[in-house]
Amino acid sequence: MGQFNFVLITSLLLAFSTNIMKPCEAQLSSTFYDSRCPRATSIIRTSIRQAISRERRMAASLIRLHFHDCFVQGCDASILLDETSSIQSEKTAFPNRNSARGFEVIEAAKLAVERVCPGVVSCADILTLAAREASVAVSGPSWTVRLGRRDSTTASRSLANSDLPGPGSTLAQLISSFANKGLSERDMVALSGSHTLGQAQCFLFRTRIYGNGSDVDAGFASTRRRRCPQTIGTGDSNLAPLDLVTPNSFDNNYFKNLNQRKGLLQSDQILTTGTSATFVAEFSRNPRAFATAFANAMIKMGEIQPLVGTNGIIRRVCNAIN
Repeated sequence: MGQFNFVLITSLLLAFSTNIMKPCEAQLSSTFYDSRCPRATSIIRTSIRQAISRERRMAASLIRLHFHDCFVQGCDASILLDETSSIQSEKTAFPNRNSARGFEVIEAAKLAVERVCPGVVSCADILTLAAREASVAVSGPSWTVRLGRRDSTTASRSLANSDLPGPGSTLAQLISSFANKGLSERDMVALSGSHTLGQAQCFLFRTRIYGNGSDVDAGFASTRRRRCPQTIGTGDSNLAPLDLVTPNSFDNNYFKNLNQRKGLLQSDQILTTGTSATFVAEFSRNPRAFATAFANAMIKMGEIQPLVGTNGIIRRVCNAIN
């Protein structure tokens, strides 16, 4: 009898501790705003679609903004905070400085929601929904977003510099960076496929196109050199598409480019090595498999360490604490 009680108590404690470890699973919900602000999702969708219709490149920027938020302190909208005497803004971290975009789009969506439901919908939830709506707007997949995130009152420039993977990352560094956030290697390759959209600045890929590596197509490198001079400081901000074929539409051409040694960033091309090459091959053959894997990975990424319950706040504007 004593042994039975010990086993029972142990099982209950284990179940209890598991619930403690994963509070977001109990508190995030796809119906979170149904009674609080039933029009929230449609208002945000309209605002995001309008922004992307004005500038199609914005879709890539919003997906990237969400990624850069979730990898630093979790999905808490910390990337949206401006610099103050007490906040070192993530906007000025190296991976974001002069490249992170879309802040005004999120602010506009927030303002539209605030007019209807003041103080209810978090900037973190808006940013998460914006990423999904951005994907759908450019023919990408949709997915169910569980809501209920709250906003941070802090930011971390140092974590943004250390936790966000860079364009020169090795495969081992990439795998480790994503694993630290609870994302698998397959998730990593699928999320890298967001580079089917958008552009990169010359200084991020200069070393690749002027090197002598065997993993870069000579014709591709030669073409890219036309708008990216070898001299550092010259043309640094000149842009080139991450996907050579359809940079403003969500498809699997990014992976086909990699198979042809035409990845713009070294961190893109490195995916064709090691075990990641299996996923690159799969996604280049099967666009549906890529879309499904991308949607699943976005769900997982969007639930990295959210602030829920009584943690955090609901900001009145997204770039400052209340």
